[in-house]
Amino acid sequence: MRIFITGASGCIGHYLTETLIENTDHELFLMMRNPAKLKVPTNQRPGITVLQGDMREVAQFDELLKTMDAAILVATSWGDPKESYEINVEKTLELMSLLDPERCQQVIYFSTASILGRDNTPLKEAGEIGTDYVRTKYICHEKLGELAIAPKITTVFPTLVFGGEDNKPYSHISGGLPEVANYIGIIRFISADGSFHFTHAKDIAEVVRHLVEHPPGPDDSREMVIGNPAKTADEVVSDLSQYLGKRQYFRIPLSFGLANIIIKLFNIRMADWDRFCMDYRHFTYENTVTPSSFGLQDSYPTIQDAVRSAGIVSKSTVSK
Repeated sequence: MRIFITGASGCIGHYLTETLIENTDHELFLMMRNPAKLKVPTNQRPGITVLQGDMREVAQFDELLKTMDAAILVATSWGDPKESYEINVEKTLELMSLLDPERCQQVIYFSTASILGRDNTPLKEAGEIGTDYVRTKYICHEKLGELAIAPKITTVFPTLVFGGEDNKPYSHISGGLPEVANYIGIIRFISADGSFHFTHAKDIAEVVRHLVEHPPGPDDSREMVIGNPAKTADEVVSDLSQYLGKRQYFRIPLSFGLANIIIKLFNIRMADWDRFCMDYRHFTYENTVTPSSFGLQDSYPTIQDAVRSAGIVSKSTVSK
């Protein structure tokens, strides 16, 4: 199978490229702006082609794209509004339109769970007041049905992503964990109302590898939220405190009413999306999947596992 992949040099892309190289014989075409950023060896076996190219110029690969049996679209832009719309919407849709809908068996498109409500349907606020990243992901998702290849698109919605190691870039979440660990002495005494799912880039990669080998059938959903079972904010703080060897003697409830007073009192400016997230609080979804959903092994099923993967050392003796 010939597979075209974008975003290979990112956190998820590294894990995905690694598992596809090591565990499949598929012919892989890796498109990225800066091939030097890819730390996964591409000379481990034949059939790996690195393509230097920008999503803005994806049309240069139009003839090659017509020969693809599958595509995995991980690349995204977190930049300014113009760049986000161009990459996350226009060029992503253009790439899919260049695929041959008769030949291409499946497109695995990476969206984000942030555009979904608790019933797994699009959240209108994401399209109206979301950050540039969230809003453009919402818009692209809404336009997928207009494409000729739409029946073959499998959309994955990762939840909060951990990941990264010596030869792989850290995700935004994992990259911020050392600072969180530094403040656990204070955080452990705060109670907050909220809940969310999390996942690890390696587990995302294994789910995608399974989908490559076993595309959804005619009666299967082609939209999947990837994440471990939901955890409350208090459960996560307890897990972190235990992992870092810090006791929790008491907890002070963080009142959102008090938070609103402080915001008004100090004239703190909040984006509409940040305000919405503060009020919404429970970012949970139905029927989330992990590798174990498909009979595979979950690599990072707990918060402690995810934190350990970021190089944060556990303290076995609980201290003050």
